Amino acid sequence: MRISKRLYSYYLILPALLLYAVFYVLPAVIGLFYSFTDWRLDTEELSFNGLYNFERIFTDEVLLLAIKNTVIFAVVTVIGKNLLAILLAVALNMNLKTRNWLRAIFYSPSIISVLVVSLLFTPMLRSEGLINRILDTMGLGFLQQAWLTDPSIIMLTISALSIWQHTGFQMAIYLAGLQSIPRDYYEAARIDGAGGWKGFIHITLPLLLPAININVMLTLIGGLKVFSEVFVLTAGGPGNSSQVIGTIILRAFGEGNWGLGTAVNTLLFVTVTLIAIPLLLYMRRREVQE
Repeated sequence: MRISKRLYSYYLILPALLLYAVFYVLPAVIGLFYSFTDWRLDTEELSFNGLYNFERIFTDEVLLLAIKNTVIFAVVTVIGKNLLAILLAVALNMNLKTRNWLRAIFYSPSIISVLVVSLLFTPMLRSEGLINRILDTMGLGFLQQAWLTDPSIIMLTISALSIWQHTGFQMAIYLAGLQSIPRDYYEAARIDGAGGWKGFIHITLPLLLPAININVMLTLIGGLKVFSEVFVLTAGGPGNSSQVIGTIILRAFGEGNWGLGTAVNTLLFVTVTLIAIPLLLYMRRREVQE
């Protein structure tokens, strides 16, 4: 009887596991197989080419630039989203009369599609667009930039847009974490003479670690998988200056170079896994220690 009850719980998740295996695990395994082949549109028979596709990734200048841009985007957005989100969460966790309205305002961009936001901001970020006009009207014309055509700042522009859109979502997670911290801890700290900054460092941050772990993992994985913003705003341009791993995969498949495309996709999967899992384990250990 105990065995049947134990198996009953597995029966409940069996349909979801089967769907996951068929639509996620199986395609990943097949993709791994094809990444070691010369699978192309113009080839009639597949043949193994070993690590050629992966060697090409690390010798092709455009592919290396795409990897560099992906890393830049991931690092900038992880830092930017989490720092701003914590600041907003702390500010909007205070007894402000308009805090509910402000929470809704800051959170609202995150519920809009990335494609829609990118399409809206494309004309605004042009050299003659709204952003530069506002800067000129405010007497800040020296800050005007070619936001979408200057290779030196293009990835920072795309990163800033992503930070603006998604910080509200991270803010909501931090708010939930802040509201779960008992107020008694802060009162005891004040009695002991600890000010607001010491309370934040020694109480808020340690007890906020679970929320920090979640947000860092979400922003890191999302940053490494960036695609939509780049595809809509620049399509990898100007030239190849804003190519990322996601757009390289699309281009490879579009050109019929399917073996290379699956190799890049496999590399992205392995990279995300190798970074995310050790980081998660490390942060979990820190969370337990605190």
